[in-house]
Amino acid sequence: MMIDGFIALYIFMLAAFVGHEVIGRVPVILHTPLMSGSNFVHGIVLVGAMVALGRADTTLELSIGFIGVALAAGNAVGGYVVTERMLEMFKSSKGDKK
Repeated sequence: MMIDGFIALYIFMLAAFVGHEVIGRVPVILHTPLMSGSNFVHGIVLVGAMVALGRADTTLELSIGFIGVALAAGNAVGGYVVTERMLEMFKSSKGDKK
């Protein structure tokens, strides 16, 4: 089943609006667990991009698939780096006062 371009654009815009509204109402203390969940989703996107790249036949499909894998990998790695930095901020500094 092919999704028409306008329907896909409508779904994308609706998802962006709902995502903005949901993230905007999350308390600050829950941002780190939310980042961990989004990293999980980015991993799924990475696997999907690799599957799409594996089924590509033409040069254009291979190029788009490669760009998709590179962006998904960068997004997943960046998410884990940001989560690690945020977790470092919550560690207590009791051991540093000796």
